[in-house]
This record gives sequence, structure tokens and C-alpha cells, in this order.
Amino acid sequence: MNELAKIPRWNPFKEFEDLQNQMRSLFALTGNGGPGLLPGGDEFADWSPAVDVSEDDKEYTITADLPNIDKKDVKVTQDDGMLTISGERRREAEERKKTWHRVERSYGNYVRSFQLPDEVDHKKIDAVFKNGVLKISLPKSKEKTKKTKKTKKTKKLSGTEIPVK
Repeated sequence: MNELAKIPRWNPFKEFEDLQNQMRSLFALTGNGGPGLLPGGDEFADWSPAVDVSEDDKEYTITADLPNIDKKDVKVTQDDGMLTISGERRREAEERKKTWHRVERSYGNYVRSFQLPDEVDHKKIDAVFKNGVLKISLPKSKEKTKKTKKTKKTKKLSGTEIPVK
């Protein structure tokens, strides 16, 4: 047998794959991009929807792309100054019997969380889901909410679910 055939061949792309896997692990631990912990604590997100965040003088707006998701699988909550979008995109049972050549869309649990600015009026947050797009309006209050003991109104709203229309 040829001695050269025994020497393993170097694959430069293997090093890139290893680096990519290490970066995915790092981002999963920090919760930025890629899978992360859901608000429940021990469940993991399988994917993260793309969002746009904008602001004008009256409100902040978060727009999230959630194609092929039913409204019942979209949950918006606020807890301790954090707004969280979570849920699940399910794959059809019939589709699993097919032979797939490429799968680029993600399925399973999803989550995105945002720190709410102090000036958001927590009582007037509105979420509308239409044609696979979730639009959350975060109206600004006239006065900034200060994080002191006086803001008991905000603390009462902690852990509340925002109805998705």
C-alpha cells in the first residue's frame, strides 16, 4: 500500500466549520443571535425572527417577520422592563414524509427580547399580527418613567401578556 495514502488530507474548510460552530456556541450562551434560553428558563429557542426597530416622536415600533406562523403561536409579554416575543413555528406532519434537498427555513421555538426604554407607556402597548408580520407599537408617555420606588404602576404590569390582535 502506498505510504502517501495513509497520510490524512488537510481540509481547509474544516477549520472554518469548527470556528463557525464555536461562534454559534458563544452566541447561544450570550443570548445574542442564534438559539438561546426562552423566558421559562430551561427551554431553548431554535431560531430567532428578524426584526426592525424604529422610533418617531410619538412611539417606538418593533416589526417582526413571522411567516407561516399562526396567530395563536405568537406570544408577546412584558416583564420587568423587557418585552419578549416568543412562540413556535410548526412543520406540517405531511411534509416530513418528503425527501428534502434543502431546508433553509427554521422551525421550532423562537424568541426575541428587547429592553423597553423608560419613556414607554406600558399600559398602551399594542400588538397586531397580519400576513405573517407582527407589529408592536410602544407609545411614549409624556413623562419619562423613573426607576424609583414611586413607579409601582410599572411593577404591577410585570409579567403581563400583551394580547395579539
